[in-house]
Amino acid sequence: MDNITKKTMNFRGQMVTFDSPIVMGILNVTPDSFYDGGRYTYEQAIAHRAQEILDQGGTIIDVGAYSSRPGAEDISQDEEMRRLDKALSAIRKELPEAIISVDTFRPQVAEMVLKDFGVQMINDIMGGGEDRKMYNVIAKWNVPYVLMHIKGTPQTMQQNPHYNDVVQEIILYFAERLHQLRGLHINDVVLDPGFGFGKTLDHNYQIMAKLEVFKQLFPEPLMVGISRKSMIFRLLNISPDKALNGTTVLNTISLLKGADILRVHDVREAVEAIKIVEKMKEQDSN
Repeated sequence: MDNITKKTMNFRGQMVTFDSPIVMGILNVTPDSFYDGGRYTYEQAIAHRAQEILDQGGTIIDVGAYSSRPGAEDISQDEEMRRLDKALSAIRKELPEAIISVDTFRPQVAEMVLKDFGVQMINDIMGGGEDRKMYNVIAKWNVPYVLMHIKGTPQTMQQNPHYNDVVQEIILYFAERLHQLRGLHINDVVLDPGFGFGKTLDHNYQIMAKLEVFKQLFPEPLMVGISRKSMIFRLLNISPDKALNGTTVLNTISLLKGADILRVHDVREAVEAIKIVEKMKEQDSN
């Protein structure tokens, strides 16, 4: 029997429900992200992209200043903060009430954006890291937290990743870290299996094939981030800019298997996928 997904989360006073899936729109302010690197480095372009995400039906704007593509440059903490300061200032000036997530694994960076810009969520690709210092920051500010699975670091994760059972390993990873988070009274947690982060092409599709298992075992909302990733464009022998159709196919499969949040570059198309799947489910329940 499936767990009942946690239905609401408090984003610093703004309540978000998961009665229907929602969309997190990606806003990378990096020069070298695999798909949109360099597009949003000026304040006007950043603010325009943030507004576009909301206009197209996105609920959360996910701002990232550290490229986590395989082999990306490991920028300094100061440089990450500088990029975020510029981007968040531009967004908050135009959209003071927008729900903003920041994609960072550094506790000091999370502390800065939570304190200075009222950010409402932290999206942590390192799952707290080895020292779990990020958990203390999340507990202090009491904001929703995305717990993602990764094997290695962005610099090493694709160097021959190996699992005996990739799904089972992610389940154990989530169980261990959720226990620690709950011990700190952190209850608003989103789970992300981390497609492409220390996984081969086959690993990614093994996770997708069994995605519903995470819904059966954990009540936390499930986030899927496969937008234009290599599991699509390498399989189809195309470039990331041609991978929208494949992204929509996998987003639809994810929704049918219980995804609560789609993290995407293409917000309008993800919102449309949600509407179609929800309409089908509505008829199926009648």
